[in-house]
Amino acid sequence: MSDIEEASDTLAEVNLDDTPKPLTENLESDPNSSLKDIVVTIGATVPTGFELTAADEVKEKLGSQSKISKDRGKIYFEISLEKLSQVHRLRSVDNLFVVVQEFTDYQFKETKEDTLKDLEALAKKLPWTDPLKVWKVNTNLKKRKTKHKKQNQQSSASKEKLNDDGGKDRANQKDADKELLDHAPNTPDLKSAEQNTEKTQEIIVADDQSDGKDEFLNITGNENQAGDCKKGEAEDQVLKFRVTCNRAGDKHSFTSNDAARDFGGAVQDYFQWKADMTNFDVEVLLNIHNNEVVVGIALTEESLHRRNITHFGPTTLRSTLAYGMLRLCDPQPTDIIIDPMSGTGAIPIEGATEWPSCYHIAGDNNPQAVKRAANNICSLLKKNQNKESGTSWGIPIDTIQWDICNLPLRTSSVDVIVTDMPFGKRIGSKKKNWDLYPACLMEMSRICRPGTGRAVLLTQDRKCFAKALSKMGHLWQKGHTVWVNVGGLHAAVYLLKRTLERAGEKRSYW
Repeated sequence: MSDIEEASDTLAEVNLDDTPKPLTENLESDPNSSLKDIVVTIGATVPTGFELTAADEVKEKLGSQSKISKDRGKIYFEISLEKLSQVHRLRSVDNLFVVVQEFTDYQFKETKEDTLKDLEALAKKLPWTDPLKVWKVNTNLKKRKTKHKKQNQQSSASKEKLNDDGGKDRANQKDADKELLDHAPNTPDLKSAEQNTEKTQEIIVADDQSDGKDEFLNITGNENQAGDCKKGEAEDQVLKFRVTCNRAGDKHSFTSNDAARDFGGAVQDYFQWKADMTNFDVEVLLNIHNNEVVVGIALTEESLHRRNITHFGPTTLRSTLAYGMLRLCDPQPTDIIIDPMSGTGAIPIEGATEWPSCYHIAGDNNPQAVKRAANNICSLLKKNQNKESGTSWGIPIDTIQWDICNLPLRTSSVDVIVTDMPFGKRIGSKKKNWDLYPACLMEMSRICRPGTGRAVLLTQDRKCFAKALSKMGHLWQKGHTVWVNVGGLHAAVYLLKRTLERAGEKRSYW
């Protein structure tokens, strides 16, 4: 099957239109047209304040320039479709969507009725074709990853059972492996592709750092093989969808629900899809920020920050925010990086995953927090072992219980300190922070290398921190400040650089 025929089948499978013939004729007019040549704009939500950090990561890993949205917490960048799997491996983004069309200065009508009529008409004019191709490839990619994740879990459980039964011989082990393969889960609409390309997909999933182009080619190639036998079933199946409207601005004559309802109705009439608010296949996004309107299709079902933590505490930090804080301090190979108030270990675990050439230490004075951090590290090791289907070499991280004001570390032995300091709300109190913050900064200055050491500290108690820092000007030089939103609280991330002056002797602030 040619690339042109494959693209046509892809569009037919997702019910792009009741009459897709003009689109097919348009594709056939360009003999060089193929899925891998498609270039689309991807939108990504990121922790507010870390838009530049996310843009730097996109430039570094994908080679694409990013545009930062006027609406805080969003960036946009262009990619070729073959890089889609690499986009999902970005560490600084929460949710992803493919942009159908962007309007930087959309002119809303004065009345509510006229505005909603315009939005209804807009749904029929948008260039849906390429974004829906991206959605289709993205959906198949998720199905394959889910399938092999289940297989890895079953394989791991089988191996553990065999290890426990030490008296079983190799013949029993082969029987168990055979039984596992016989009961491997199959996705109904992908049976042919999965049976014919089992070995190739195992290699793809086993290596998260594999080339995105190879992964893309395997996915689209498998669709070619399975396309003919699935086409009849896919055409009969009607997709379920919903429209989510995110609106910001006080000059609109309509509400978010009004826009989602009317725009969604127009989308339903155009594609003949079925509306379903919970069990949907396609989520259409309508993002409105003042006069900026962006229509997109979601590529993630849940936030990508849900990747490391399995044992949560009262103030567990999001992995994407932890990555942004770590990237601010620019870790270098062989750096010793500590989080002296690590809680569940979100920052050190993220650091050990992304910067394995550094050594990371997670410490906390609460034994329950230390236990949670240790469990999260064990879960990550188990995850790596399942992914590689073999023995894991571990990650450069350790956890310890200690007192932040009396750390069991040598003077000038640490390169980087990254931590989420107590806000004084869920843990501790703002009254205690007036004593805790100066003691923390003094002890941190002792263990941090003069001249080259740096610290990235997150806090919502800005007044207390500013007062404590003002007394430490000879030890810490404040770089820039990133204003962030943490669970609805306006907080700040401070980048500090250690001065050359030697810290004084240790003393207790309690």
